[in-house]
This record gives sequence, C-alpha cells and structure tokens, in this order.
Amino acid sequence: MLFGLPIVQIVLFGFALTNEVKNAKIAIVDYSKDVTTRQITDKIEASRYFDVERSLKSNEEIEAAFRTGKIKVAVIFPYNFNNDLLHLNKAQIQLVADASDVNIANTLTNYLSVIIMEYQRGLMKNASVPLSITPEIRMLYNPELKGEHTFIPGIMAMIMMLVCVMMTSISIVKEKELGTMEILLVSPFKPLMVIVAKFIPYLFISLFNITSILLLSVYGLGLSIRGDLFLLYGESLLFIMTSLSIGLLISINAESQQTAMFGSLMATMLPTLLLSGFMFPIENMPIPLQVLSNIVPSKWFFLIVKSIMIKGAGFSSVWKETAILAGMTLFLLAISLKKFKIRLA
Repeated sequence: MLFGLPIVQIVLFGFALTNEVKNAKIAIVDYSKDVTTRQITDKIEASRYFDVERSLKSNEEIEAAFRTGKIKVAVIFPYNFNNDLLHLNKAQIQLVADASDVNIANTLTNYLSVIIMEYQRGLMKNASVPLSITPEIRMLYNPELKGEHTFIPGIMAMIMMLVCVMMTSISIVKEKELGTMEILLVSPFKPLMVIVAKFIPYLFISLFNITSILLLSVYGLGLSIRGDLFLLYGESLLFIMTSLSIGLLISINAESQQTAMFGSLMATMLPTLLLSGFMFPIENMPIPLQVLSNIVPSKWFFLIVKSIMIKGAGFSSVWKETAILAGMTLFLLAISLKKFKIRLA
C-alpha cells in the first residue's frame, strides 16, 4: 500500500482520469448537403475530440438518440445553408447539447464553436464581404445549466453503494466475531433465510435514504423529476439489492469487521468516484479502464437515474442497464449462497 498506491494514483490521474473531453459521440444532421456543410463536417470529424455519427436524418431520431445517451451533441445544418452564406452573408448552425452533464455540454459546444470560428476565418481570407457563421446553442434537458442535474444522480449512486455495502459487509462477519454464528447455524433457518434476514433492515434504510434524497432534490434544490417516479423507485430498489449483494459477499469472505470495512471501501468508494462516469467521462479513459468500468454497478445506476430523472425516459431507454444490474445481483447472490459456510470449523 505504501509503495504501490502513489504509483497507481499518478498513473490514474496523470494518464487515465481527466476532465478533458475526447472522442465524444456527436451527430451531424445536414439538411443542406452542400459544399460548405461538407467542409465544416470534415473539420469536425478531423478533430480528436469527436466521434461523428451521420445516420440521423430527422428531429425525432435526434431526440431518441439523446434519450438513450448515444450522442452528446447534435450539429444541425439548416436548409439552404450555403445559399444563405453567399447571398445574405450570414448563416446559422444549431448546436443541441445534452446538458444533463453541464461540464461536458459546455466543453463540447465550446470546441465546436472554435472549429466553426476557424472555418469562418478561413473563408474571410478570400471573401470580398464579411461572412458570418453563427452557432445557435440549445441546451437540452437543463437549459438553466444547473449543476444539480449532474451531481444528484452521482450522489445517489455513491450514497447507496456506501450505505448498503459497508453496513452489510459487517453483518455476517460480526456474528462470527461475537460467537453468535453457531446459534444461527444450528437453527432451522436455511442459509438463504439468514442472508435475506441480513438484507431486510438495510433495504428499508436505503429506501428511506432514496426518498430523503429525492425530497431534498425536488423541494430544496428545485430539481424536477421528469420521468416515472415508480420506475425510478423500482430501479433504485434493484441497485440497492445489487449493492447489498456485494456487501454480503464481502462479509461472508472476510475474517474480521476491520477487513470487511476496508474491503467495502475499496470496492465502493474508489470505483464509484473514478469509474462510474460521475466525476470523469468514461469515453476519455484508456480502453482497459473503459472495459473495467462495465463491472462497476454504480455506472449503470448513474445512467439509469440520469435517463429517468433528468431526461424523462421510460423503461425502453434503460432496459439494457436494468438487465445488467439484475444479472449482477443474481450472480452475486449465487456466489454468496455457495460460499456461505454452514460449518465454522
């Protein structure tokens, strides 16, 4: 720990974790399809900051792509773009950004505005009259650019992970240390019932925490819940069960409460902060870390909460994340049951 942790931190924060946005998925919607729009599109595509999606053809497809999180920004060229630029000496480009993450939305629109300004300066060198290309920026889901839209879903994920995993991780190992595990083992309860009994108290505590966070968000911070409240509670319940399963698995394998607490901190705090997308954009990370982030449950819950709470999406937009969390829960519970020892010797 003393020698390895500083090296790991330098590598992570120096090379992997950065707030600079790269390889962001954006859509180019070109209604004009002229030489000027193609040149601007080529300049955007040549930038290392963007991964361009060209398949979207209508406003309905753009909205659906934003809801599912497939794109961060849409660049929309109106009809007769080149004609307006040549005859009226001015034209507009619409930039629609997903402002559920304010920092990323501002960064990407600034990058695009700079690219457009550079193209405009290139046109001015050979133009006899001043030409103006104006980006019209629209922030979707969060026009007021409130920071609460970003940190509340992340805080929900982090609090649930910490409370559920840390508290549950000491539940079974505490019985071992106090010597009361023998009483549980000679009782008529099956191992599954012992595990369920450890689940229930923290399940209700976590549901209370979810309710208090939502009430504070709505009435204290003025954040509206755009999607279905019952769907949000159902997804939160699923994530709570996933987190409790992690805590139980740690508790079953740990030899002491101190070991269980340390293991739960390592399994929850750092992955949630670093690999959930809450603090650092995942698409900026090296490929191995992007792959590793897929086994962090808080990443999927963070995406679910943003989609339902901020974007107003339904189950059709979060079914994939829901299936992943459900699979994680079943897998962790199965491992916990298999490793649960019915004999202490």
